[in-house]
Amino acid sequence: MEYKLKCQEETIPLQVDAGEDGRFTATIDGNRADVAYGRISDHMIPMTIDGRQKMAFVANTEEGKAVMVDGHTWLFIENNTPLAHRTRGGPKNGDQAITPPMPAVVTKILVAEGDAVGKGQGVIVVSAMKMDTTLSAPFDGVVARINVAEGEKVSPKQILVDIDPSTVEETQTEA
Repeated sequence: MEYKLKCQEETIPLQVDAGEDGRFTATIDGNRADVAYGRISDHMIPMTIDGRQKMAFVANTEEGKAVMVDGHTWLFIENNTPLAHRTRGGPKNGDQAITPPMPAVVTKILVAEGDAVGKGQGVIVVSAMKMDTTLSAPFDGVVARINVAEGEKVSPKQILVDIDPSTVEETQTEA
C-alpha cells in the first residue's frame, strides 16, 4: 500500500508491504526497513525496525493520523487523503471537541476568548513525551472559552477550548 508521510513541510513517499502477522516491510525513498510491531494500546505501539527497538505514539488529529517516533511527528496520508479518525461530525452534526490525544501538558495557547478561528487553525499546543502537538480548530467559529492554562496537565477527552460555530457569521457581519 502506498502512503505519504508528512513532517512539517516535507512529504516523503512510503511503500508498505504487509508480511506475516505483526510484521511489514517499509520502503522510504528507496531505503527498505523490516518492521515488527505489537500494540500496548491504541496510542502506544512498540516496534522493532531493522533490529532497533522504538516506541511509536499514535494520535488522531484533525489533519490525520499522527505517529510520533524519536521526537519526530509524521502525518500519514493515503491516496492524498489524511488518515483521519473522526468520531464526531462538524458543527452541523454535533460539536467536535478540541482534546489532547494522550496525557500532556499545555505549552502554549494560541488564541484568546472572542477570537474568530478558521477550520484547521492552530488553537493550542500540548507536549507529551518531549513532543509538541498543535491542536487545531475543527471548524470555523469563535473561541467561546479556554478551559486550561499554560503549564496545566491535561488528559484525553478533556475539552481544552470551546468554539462556538453559531457566532461566526455575526462576527463577520459586525466587522
